[in-house]
Amino acid sequence: MKYVVVTGGVVSGLGKGVTASSIGVVLKACGLRVTSIKIDPYLNTDAGTMSPFEHGEVFVLDDGGEVDLDLGNYERFLDVTLTRDNNITTGKIYQSVLDRERKGDYLGKTVQVVPHITDAIKDWIESVSVIPVDGKDGPADICVIELGGTVGDIESMPFIEALRQLSFSVGKDNFCLVHVSLIPVLGVVGEQKTKPTQHSVRELRALGLTPDLLVCRSAQPLLENTKEKLSRFCHVPASNILNIHDVPNIWHVPLLLRNQNSHEAILEQLNCKSIATIPDLQEWTIRAETFDSLTDSVKIAMVGKYTGLSDSYLSVVKALLHACIACSLKPIIEWVAASDLEDESEKMTPEAHAVAWGALKSAACILIPGGFGDRGVQGMILAAKFARENNIPYLGICLGMQISVIEIARTVLGLERANSTEFDLKTPDPVIIFMPEGSRTHMGSTMRLGSRRTIFQTSECITSKLYHMSSYVDERHRHRYEVNPEWIGKLEEAGLHFVGRDESGERMEILELPNHPFYVGVQFHPEFKSRPGRPSPVFVGFILAATGRLQK
Repeated sequence: MKYVVVTGGVVSGLGKGVTASSIGVVLKACGLRVTSIKIDPYLNTDAGTMSPFEHGEVFVLDDGGEVDLDLGNYERFLDVTLTRDNNITTGKIYQSVLDRERKGDYLGKTVQVVPHITDAIKDWIESVSVIPVDGKDGPADICVIELGGTVGDIESMPFIEALRQLSFSVGKDNFCLVHVSLIPVLGVVGEQKTKPTQHSVRELRALGLTPDLLVCRSAQPLLENTKEKLSRFCHVPASNILNIHDVPNIWHVPLLLRNQNSHEAILEQLNCKSIATIPDLQEWTIRAETFDSLTDSVKIAMVGKYTGLSDSYLSVVKALLHACIACSLKPIIEWVAASDLEDESEKMTPEAHAVAWGALKSAACILIPGGFGDRGVQGMILAAKFARENNIPYLGICLGMQISVIEIARTVLGLERANSTEFDLKTPDPVIIFMPEGSRTHMGSTMRLGSRRTIFQTSECITSKLYHMSSYVDERHRHRYEVNPEWIGKLEEAGLHFVGRDESGERMEILELPNHPFYVGVQFHPEFKSRPGRPSPVFVGFILAATGRLQK
């Protein structure tokens, strides 16, 4: 196995994930099979319990793994299906070592960071890198590994040491280190400063790793004298210093790397030029240029809880982007904080209330994504009611589907206190209830996670037609609460159609409202399987309906 390791310096949030994904795209375009691993140095076992405000969205995999959002980038860019083991965390590593220590596997030896933790990291990398993720048999040719955080972080030290040992054990021809760093411009002079990158590389070298390539992030293209200075002080050939400057959309990043012959430098380092071809990125070029040239747009109101950080809904945003491009449109997302729509907000913050309602009323369609907790729920119910009563295309995902059920129970059935037991345990009309599921992969977990099958109850519904008249669909889930099966009859009498159910028929997966341009709720998360060239059917239908093209 050959490894390309991507590290970051100076500051976090430089776009290491997109860089690592783009390197994978370019290598894949050279005819090589690529897999990827993300290392997160935090102590959490996985991303499942993390706040979306702090860490962005939790990305869910087919096997139910709750992982870092960068794995979503890998899946979208490389069009692969990863496993929970492709995300390594400090928590997972220490847990595995401590479990072995409790069993007595270390035969009474003192268990230490070196060699036991570092050996566990290396063993994990070597075993996971050979798992095929592209649907073909046998291991990939190259594994791209991204080390989260910034070089110098105390929590990433065991991983740096493990990667140093790995580079020594696999040999120079099988290990390529790519360091992503920042080139800031300070003051009115506008000079590109190399000192932060110099310090970052010096720290990396002090830890025993020398970068083979430097990827410099900057607002403007890198000047030649900046590149020469970096080469001199960082001991990296000028030809191996790549620049990712700000671009109109992230699909330009693989093209930027290709144009700077990044693949040549990596293939040279890994001694695998003989099995590679000239990179074919025609599809990416068309996609990037098409998006830049689009003139028509569609305004989408995103009504959620975590609207202060767009990364909280990264996959939803990407799925909207994929669907819009398929419809030759640019998405304009109006972020609407659900709590600003509530009556209480009109009294406390009238200006924010007016802005939120203005955004909602001016949008061509309304989307309510997933979430947990009761904050903003009343505002979401008002948004769902507005969409239903005014024939505005509506898409409710997970919580968004549950919101539409609560709204119809209250407004149409007249059950003023209808609610989810997540928000009100004492509700007399629990239309949404806690439905635990014993998971074979998560011991003790009560969340319904990963890919599950939804059976269409009729082929005459919008969603079945969007999924090409398939009798079923496999989509990814992440929830605890679901529509109460005891209320299905009354809700269907109120006009709702539950057109998709699980294999047992007990769990409601898709709802639709007939005689409405597009009113769809899905219990699963279709955004997790959306790809740039293969957008989610539900999202495509949503955008088509917003522009009056769905029937055609």
